[in-house]
Amino acid sequence: MSQATASLAQRLLDGDRRALARAITLVESDDPAGWELVREVYPHTGRAAIVGLTGAPGAGKSTLISALTKLRREQDRNIAVLSIDPSSPFTHGALLGDRIRLTDHFLDPGVFIRSMANRGALGGLSEAALQAALLMDAAGKDDVFLETVGVGQAEVDIIDHADTIVLVLMPGSGDSIQALKAGVMEIPDIIVVNKADHPLTETMVREIRGVLSLAPQKGWRVPIVKTEAVRGQGVPELVEKLDEHRAHIEAEGTLSERRRRNLRNEVVAICTHRLRRRLEEQLGEDPAFGELLDEVVSRRLDPASAASRILERLDAAEASRAP
Repeated sequence: MSQATASLAQRLLDGDRRALARAITLVESDDPAGWELVREVYPHTGRAAIVGLTGAPGAGKSTLISALTKLRREQDRNIAVLSIDPSSPFTHGALLGDRIRLTDHFLDPGVFIRSMANRGALGGLSEAALQAALLMDAAGKDDVFLETVGVGQAEVDIIDHADTIVLVLMPGSGDSIQALKAGVMEIPDIIVVNKADHPLTETMVREIRGVLSLAPQKGWRVPIVKTEAVRGQGVPELVEKLDEHRAHIEAEGTLSERRRRNLRNEVVAICTHRLRRRLEEQLGEDPAFGELLDEVVSRRLDPASAASRILERLDAAEASRAP
């Protein structure tokens, strides 16, 4: 390991904010120094509580995180927030900047806020998100809040990154209940009905309870918390439920199971990302792929058959290189 990386790793472990920001930038840009840094600090991770907040755009996730951060800071806990934003079509960076988010906490040295582009990830989470969360953990943060871009049902991959999942809904949005019925209800450990001053709040709560009653009733029972995040109402109850869920999965032994599953999925995701990049590089240099694509464009060959031929050729090439 280079001296510069070793120095950066030590500064990060000491809680240096600039070192943490630099480390996340290295990982996000897929710089080899970033992965080297993660290797160095990884043994110091596993202490932070990672909470994922997901839900439709406009449900008030950012405002809720701001209110949660305020309460957690009153408990003298160090907080990190990772907001996964839509990628800019021009720079491929985060479209929403750090300074727009959680402005009440921006100058608080006990709060670290970072936006990360999702780079087109279907579930709204960048492949580097867990790596960033690990770096935040290593830097001594007690709580890491992950906020995903609102892309509806595809947000299920937040499961692969968090210890506790909070689904944030708002009354009057029929699509929320449709999402619950479509399978998103399997995701959350806690459901928050935000903007609870809406006249349809109780109707939504009844509908959610109806959907929940259809699920197998065992282990943790998913609570429904009504909040008005702008005023901070209901947020103490949410903090209480977060603590209860944490205690439950620790006592039951499922926290370690969740983390094993999360890390397994992350390993597979990194492999998939690197294999795809390698495949694209190889195909870009292969004139035979261009000819195969011409066959697909002219409708003489279907895409699945073309993919099968490519894989067969790659397998043959691998076999010829084998000793």
